[in-house]
Amino acid sequence: MSVYEIGLRLHGKSVLVVGGGSIAGRRVPRLLAAGARVLLVAPEATTTLSDYAAAGDIQWERREWRPGDGDDAWFVLAATDAPEVNAAVAAEAEAHRTWCVRADDAEASDAWTLAHAAFDGVSVAVSASGDPRRAAAVRDSIAAALRTGEIDAPRNRTTRPAGVALVGAGPGDADLITLRGLELLRQAEVVVSDRLAPQELLDMLGEDVEIVDAAKLPYGRHTTQEQINAVMVERALEGKFVVRLKGGDGFVFGRGAEELDACVEAGVPVEVVPGLSSSIAGPAAAGIPVTERGVVHDFTVATGHVPPGPQSKVNWAALGAGHGTIVLLMAVKNRAAIAEALIAGGRAPETAVRIVENATTKNQTVRQCALSELGTTEAHHPSVIVIGDVAGRAREL
Repeated sequence: MSVYEIGLRLHGKSVLVVGGGSIAGRRVPRLLAAGARVLLVAPEATTTLSDYAAAGDIQWERREWRPGDGDDAWFVLAATDAPEVNAAVAAEAEAHRTWCVRADDAEASDAWTLAHAAFDGVSVAVSASGDPRRAAAVRDSIAAALRTGEIDAPRNRTTRPAGVALVGAGPGDADLITLRGLELLRQAEVVVSDRLAPQELLDMLGEDVEIVDAAKLPYGRHTTQEQINAVMVERALEGKFVVRLKGGDGFVFGRGAEELDACVEAGVPVEVVPGLSSSIAGPAAAGIPVTERGVVHDFTVATGHVPPGPQSKVNWAALGAGHGTIVLLMAVKNRAAIAEALIAGGRAPETAVRIVENATTKNQTVRQCALSELGTTEAHHPSVIVIGDVAGRAREL
């Protein structure tokens, strides 16, 4: 069946959705993203839809559909479990010359909702002669190719973002950067990158992109944070769009707050794109949940770059006295002193420990030991150290 594909600009326009089930739950977010004013008519609705109504994002009338509900609508979605109701909704819409999608019967529908994907300002909608699974498969292939750069989509009519984006690239595997982070990275004119940021992401950049190596090697040569801030601000004030790319999440022991402050103080527009923190994603990649029902009800993330003592702001005695999971970042050098402090605070020497190196990458390595053995167990940067009952219950993935 042939269709005429068209994009509807629904911003500020009324849309009627009849039925509050899972199909409506999938369609309404897209309608809201398009700026539509949604009227939901249904006696019951999914939790997602009821949350939208509670927040005032949609108007929900908890009743059955009645003739005349769509008099003011520009677009109608009939998505009830009753074919006769959907048919009546569609018939009234046709009488009013209003386009209507029948979710239950593509052949009887005057309009179809196409399989949709969007990335970096490109929106793709796929029709497959009424075969939604086939359309979704093609959509997913196109979306993946856009994200990887296999399909080139150069910008010719729009401008780049302004200022600086502070992007967390995730725990190690390049695939774990968020879609927003990847979208902004593809538009960057300058990238200030850490050693722990996935280097494969840099290979995606064009030759005209300036890459600044922040060179923040642990306990080795380093570029001061002030220099990093200065580079970001200077390039942004020159009119270039700058992405500050770093591993994990920049706001979890990543000095992201300092970089944010530098941009704000200089009057540079700045966007923060959170990343998957290695403190949670690293253990998960090794089959270790930092919390588990019936086992542990809390977890603490602490930095170990300063050993226990007067200079450390971590209350190691309190962590030792507790029962929750302890996740250590940047603790390889001081792991022996930390283990001693935790045992002195009350943690049992036999407490389970897992050391996850190069989490989520092909070089991931997991080592197990007791807390009393942590100081003598092999460990290398970058590592996430997990201490507690969950470390003894790790699954083999």
